[in-house]
Amino acid sequence: MSKSLHVNQTIIPAWKMTIGKRKINMDLIFHSDRGVQYASKAFRAFIKSNPLVTQSMSKKGNCWNNSVAESFFKTLKVELIYDDNFKTIEQAKTSIFEYIEIGYNRKRLHSYLGYKTLCEIEQEFYQFKNVA
Repeated sequence: MSKSLHVNQTIIPAWKMTIGKRKINMDLIFHSDRGVQYASKAFRAFIKSNPLVTQSMSKKGNCWNNSVAESFFKTLKVELIYDDNFKTIEQAKTSIFEYIEIGYNRKRLHSYLGYKTLCEIEQEFYQFKNVA
């Protein structure tokens, strides 16, 4: 979380954190809306620097193309943001991190995933990939 929306303080560090946890070893599509950060020259160049990653963006005004992300952020806002009065940025960072990493990814059952957690689905993916 940053006081700025500049790509070097927001999505590039988030991308690096993600890649630090999960190495890219196969073709990957990074899909987003047409937000100013994702469409910026800096972010497009950053994504292009990895030959395994292709950037994809929704058509203008089409939230349905990115419905998974839209659904996640709606859930985050309803279940955490609207009910909490964060006193500091650090408190907000900690609460959002715990909500995503502990609750949403590891405990929350998702009906569209057969009532499994996101971590269970990821484990199954890597087990299947290693068998194949």
